[in-house]
Order: sequence, then C-alpha cells, then structure tokens
Amino acid sequence: MRVLLLSAYEAVSHRYWADQLTARLDEIEWVRLSLAPRHFAWRIRGNPLGWWLKEHATLSQLFDVVLATSMVDLATLIGLFPHLGQARKIVYFHENQFAYPSSSAQRPPVEAMMVNLYAALAADEVAFNTAFNRDSFIDGAKAFLKKMPDKLPVAEPLEVLRRRAHVLPVPLQALAGKGASGSPVNRIIWNHRWEYDKNPQDFFEVLYRLSDAGVSFELAVVGQRFRDAPAVFDEAKERLGAHIHCWEPLEYREYQALLDEGGIVVSTAWHEFQGLAILEAAQRGARPLVPNRLCFPELYPAAYRYDGTQQGLYERLKEWLEVPQSRPPALDLQAFEWPQWQARYRGLMSGE
Repeated sequence: MRVLLLSAYEAVSHRYWADQLTARLDEIEWVRLSLAPRHFAWRIRGNPLGWWLKEHATLSQLFDVVLATSMVDLATLIGLFPHLGQARKIVYFHENQFAYPSSSAQRPPVEAMMVNLYAALAADEVAFNTAFNRDSFIDGAKAFLKKMPDKLPVAEPLEVLRRRAHVLPVPLQALAGKGASGSPVNRIIWNHRWEYDKNPQDFFEVLYRLSDAGVSFELAVVGQRFRDAPAVFDEAKERLGAHIHCWEPLEYREYQALLDEGGIVVSTAWHEFQGLAILEAAQRGARPLVPNRLCFPELYPAAYRYDGTQQGLYERLKEWLEVPQSRPPALDLQAFEWPQWQARYRGLMSGE
C-alpha cells in the first residue's frame, strides 16, 4: 500500500503522531509532505499552491491512500491533482477551527473553518482524536452555517458525518517502567504552549494566591515557547522567583526526567482537543489536575478534575500540596498507548 501523508501545519503533536504512525505501520510505503507550523492564515489557505509549485512530481504519482490532517485544503488539492481523488481519502482532525475561544483576538477566519469543512466533505473517512473534537466540529459547523445567508440544509449531512466518524486518539509510546517513585513531590508543572488559549492568566493568578498564603511548592514552567509569549509569563517569573525549579523549554530527555520525578501537572486551558502534554506527564506519574470542560471529562476521572474556576483550582491545589495523601493515585494510561490502537489505525488505512 502506498500512502501519501500530508500535514499542512506540522506542530509538535502533529509530528509526533506522524512519526509514530509511519514507524508502527511499517508495512506501508509512506510518502510524507509537511509544512512548518508558522504563518497560520497563509498555511491553511496556501498549502495546495505551495505543494503544487514545489512538490508537483510527488503529487503526480499514484497512491492507494491520501491521509491528510485537517489543516490540508484537500478539496483544492484534488482539484489541482484530479487523480488523487481516485485514492482512498482520510482526514485526521487533531483540532478543528470551530471550537476556538470566543474571546480570542486570534479567532480563526472564515477561510480556516471552510477548509476544515470542505476537507471533511471531500474525504471518504474522517477521524478525530476525541469525541469532543468530533462533536465541537459538527455542532460548530452547524451553528456557523446557520448564520450564513443561504440557510443551507446542512444538519442531516453533518449528522451523517458525525455517525460515521472514527474517534482515534494520538496514542502514547508505551513505557517500560511507569510512575514516579518515592514521596509525592510538591512541584507544579506547566508543560503547555506559552500562548493565550492555554489560559496562563488563571494558572498564575492561583499560584500568586498560593504563594501569598505561604503554601510550599516548586514551579516548573516548560513547554513550547514562541516569540510573542503572553506578558503574564514575564510577570510571573518575577513574582514567583522563589518557587522556580526551571523556567524554559527542556531537551526531551531532561523533560522526561522532570516528569519522572512526579508532581502535579495542571491545565487551565480554554482550548484543548486531547492534551498530549498532560497525558504524557500523567503516564509518567505526575498527577493531572484539569478543568471540567473541553476534552477533559472524556479522558480523566472526576478525582483529577476541578470545576474550571480559579477558586476551584486554588482549593484543589492547596489541598494536594498541603496534604499529599489527598492526591488520587497515579493514572494507568495503558488504554492510550500504541499497542491498544495499532490495529485500529491499520484498519483505518486498509478500509477494514
């Protein structure tokens, strides 16, 4: 089987997924084309043109399957290379453009939403990393199109898409030895992108309160940092200096070692479709504390969730820090590891 794998905005989690998929299904002859994760608005509209100009020879070949991430303008690409329409077309949604926080200054444009929608409609199979991702895409598309002038009768076609969609998470690599050893560590870990949609404001406001209350904790702020990080990070580095264990993205081995030491990994996100960073930390023994919204109720039992407010996070963190025995046990995440999903992905590729 020859498979063309297209990733139009290859962020870290997208690359992780593609690397693992191609390594695990090594009986497939893979051809990969990817674009760097920058200039979002241009990437999502310009990817067919860029590939048409630079990868014409590759895209002119014959493939059994075209596997594209949801940022790929698959409908336009098929128009430019009609023979690709004869392949089996699969679109994988790491995220969707209909579920961004409504207050975001970077709210995705109409073009990005329509690229997602046309890609899904052009595909033979559609897969999402969580049911939340699937449902927010379908419900968001219906709500969006309801506001448009033509009042198109889209409800039933979108419900058909919901019913036939696959839910396949980005699986974790299996670990030989799992879990932090020794006493619970009073370390709070932020391992997300340093961006507004991960809601660092709530996170740091709670930590300021904990510090003012004299609660003892260490702070590890890692994760992917971009040129224009929210200003709250600079303020927090100054105000929480006495608590800081590390404050920078780490090399992967150092990062794994940090997670292996345990602690509490926190999310305050307004925008999350699976949250691979939290899952990886929890897999290595850190206790996840996540808001009761987005994909999190689907992935984590109630003992690992707070009500989503600053007050709720403050109360749970204070208890977990002052009474370590109150923390729930380490999570067993074998159900999210590759051995549990390899056959499902193989079936998706082969159409079984």
